[in-house]
Amino acid sequence: MSSTSADHEKSVCCVVESFEQIGSQWRLVVLHDLQDGEKRFNELKRSTGASSRTLSRVLDDLGEMGFVSRRTEADAPIATYYSLSDKGHSLAPVFDEIGTWADEWL
Repeated sequence: MSSTSADHEKSVCCVVESFEQIGSQWRLVVLHDLQDGEKRFNELKRSTGASSRTLSRVLDDLGEMGFVSRRTEADAPIATYYSLSDKGHSLAPVFDEIGTWADEWL
């Protein structure tokens, strides 16, 4: 296999792996929504339209992958806040480019 072919396969694999991590509908919705800043669970539920079960699963997944940070305040009632990590914030230019592309082609 030539170097060019191997490089192409590697770049294709990286793109596929990236989409596997962030590519589900709900992951994209939550990541995009959190670009506006930190939100509580119920705020995310309202703004995304996700069910509690789906949102909980997606937030857990995004947290495990390092895209989302979770902060809990012990005041009564206990409040949990979600925000983008540095890794999550690094997706902002990607969302901007996809938006630009969608404006032109969709």
